[in-house]
Amino acid sequence: MTSTSLLSEHTAAHVAELFRAFSDTSRVRILSVIIDQEMNVSQLAELVGVTESAVSHHMRGLRQMRLVKSRRDGKEVYYFVDDPHIIALFRQGVEHIKTR
Repeated sequence: MTSTSLLSEHTAAHVAELFRAFSDTSRVRILSVIIDQEMNVSQLAELVGVTESAVSHHMRGLRQMRLVKSRRDGKEVYYFVDDPHIIALFRQGVEHIKTR
């Protein structure tokens, strides 16, 4: 790697933060669902098998990292991923593991 390829400290920190988002099995399972369809907290909690509080906690962090978006429908908030880079990165990671 040449010095021109070396990432800045700022960029490296953001890349590390991105990959930290994939470091929790519950978050990975949540992402695996909302990449394909939007869901609310109660749907995700039931599907993933964690509490609604835990899902809300994960969603707050994922929103802060701008990995997921939300839309409100009355009292319900639905979460989804619409960033093609995140979707591709996630799917490549899953494919890498499945083909090993």
